[in-house]
Amino acid sequence: QVQLVESGGGLVQAGGSLRLSCAASGSGFSFNAMGWYRQAPGKPREMVATITSGGSANYADSVKGRFTISRDNAKNTIYLQMNSLKPEDTAVYYCNAAASRWRYDYNYWGQGTQVTVSS
Repeated sequence: QVQLVESGGGLVQAGGSLRLSCAASGSGFSFNAMGWYRQAPGKPREMVATITSGGSANYADSVKGRFTISRDNAKNTIYLQMNSLKPEDTAVYYCNAAASRWRYDYNYWGQGTQVTVSS
């Protein structure tokens, strides 16, 4: 089975920075596109940033220029560097991974990590 272990959330003042990490593991699995999504109270889950195994990144317009997603394929780990944080970035952040084993494709979610930005 696949495990996604997230870390790095917390409380920060507006304008501050946080770095999230998500380590994926699973015997026999290869990890393809991975990404970060977030869900604020009363709102649907939304894409924040995704990155392919080749390193191509995609960002939500609301975080472009402030957030950077990166990936260490040797560790099956992705990172989200969040700078210039705003109160509207407050949400639970979820790691997502597309994985494959043999000829089957799967999609997995982490447990979520809380990010709170105070004004």
